[in-house]
Amino acid sequence: MLLTITTTARPATDLGFLLHKHPERVQEFSQSFGTATVFYPEAGEERCTAALMLEVDPIALVRSRGKNSPDFSLSQYVNDRPYAASSLLAVALADVFRTARAGRCKARPELPGTPLPLELRLPALPCRGGPDLARRLFEPLGWEVDARPVPLDESFPEWGESRYVGLSLRGTTRLADALNHLYVLLPVLDDGKHYWVAPDEVDKLIRAGEGWLGGHPERALITRRYLGRRWALARTALARLAELGDETEEELEPAVEEEAPADVTAADEAAAAGAEAGAQVTAQEQAAAGPKAKPLNLMRREAILAKLEELGAVSVIDLGCGQGELVGALLARPRFARVGGMDVSPMALTIAARKLRLERMPDAKRARLTLFQGALTYTDKRLSGYDAAVLMEVIEHVDPPRLTALERVVFGRAKPQHVLVTTPNIEHNVRYEFLTGLRHPDHRFEWTRAEFAGWATRVAAQYGYQVAFVPVGDDDPEVGPPTQMGVFTRDQRS
Repeated sequence: MLLTITTTARPATDLGFLLHKHPERVQEFSQSFGTATVFYPEAGEERCTAALMLEVDPIALVRSRGKNSPDFSLSQYVNDRPYAASSLLAVALADVFRTARAGRCKARPELPGTPLPLELRLPALPCRGGPDLARRLFEPLGWEVDARPVPLDESFPEWGESRYVGLSLRGTTRLADALNHLYVLLPVLDDGKHYWVAPDEVDKLIRAGEGWLGGHPERALITRRYLGRRWALARTALARLAELGDETEEELEPAVEEEAPADVTAADEAAAAGAEAGAQVTAQEQAAAGPKAKPLNLMRREAILAKLEELGAVSVIDLGCGQGELVGALLARPRFARVGGMDVSPMALTIAARKLRLERMPDAKRARLTLFQGALTYTDKRLSGYDAAVLMEVIEHVDPPRLTALERVVFGRAKPQHVLVTTPNIEHNVRYEFLTGLRHPDHRFEWTRAEFAGWATRVAAQYGYQVAFVPVGDDDPEVGPPTQMGVFTRDQRS
């Protein structure tokens, strides 16, 4: 990944003094995940360009993340971090240009306070929100923004655009400010970090955002994304930045259901350390002060529990159980004599076991529970024998071509009497002020009410079920509920 910084302020080679990197040298800086190299493609009186090139060692990246990755067995193979500008580049920039970011220069003390004509270029930058979001973030800071989407394949334009943009920024500002803009906003655009977001990240954000973040029109979005949507940290940061008082509550009202998950313990946070926050649906903190309204994820669980009791189910399996919130709620109700939980991620199951306190669970309660790793696209006899199966916010994480395999496994082979499926209603997304794109970066799709109804009706007819639809959350008269639920009941003749 590459960042270039160009100035035309004469003498342009003063850029070397500001960066504390001599234009005639090539310097390397070791990082835990690779090597950062600083060199100057051009260095003259009229124009000078400094380049920061980060070469990521995939093996070092996996080792540095290790078992703290959300699912390192897969992420070491499917990972764009070695190739695209992200939090890795932000960390390298902070390390290599530490003194420049602080605005210090002993040799030329007058230089750091002088605005310079600058041009910053990033050829490939993950941008959840596209070019429009890049403009919304950088233009209020005085930058002229050129953000162009990168096609998936130039040879096949019909494939469309990727989630990457080529970014060019032009403006006149202090170099320290420019570097701090990048340090904060690179992971914000990517909406993910390669390391666990700890409380000290609030102090880093405050320092890097001094003088510009508090008055930024998108400060709430920036703060949430930079802090991995950890609500307690985001509230603290916003209060410190802008002294918002009661406004902090309004700005941090969870925008989508994935951003208001259940509480986690300190042990859970330690187990999840290193997870990329933008890729996680759960495992984040709920704000200490609590949301104004009941969180959608809680309403979803309550709706499912109520429906299962109404249907008279005694044995239930949660397919895609994640960190075990629904499993725990099922175990808390003795009427459910047999409870199963399956997930594709071993790390999620490990966290679920810790949250459920499996090692201290009474024998009678433990005997009701089965947790196991598996995939919904492969036939598995362990899925059979339950009265009801639940797919809570699962199907949207499955690639559309593989949905038919999931349908066959759940409805055709396991064949529980009841199947409860919840999924986001994309029509409701317009009600979330800060939402750009889908509700989570791992979503492969989100359906309208008509699309969900069409899919559910087809599956029900194909596998001998009847289906009814239940809204979850406030049923907006214009755009419907935030979550839609399909309740499948198998025909007695099937």
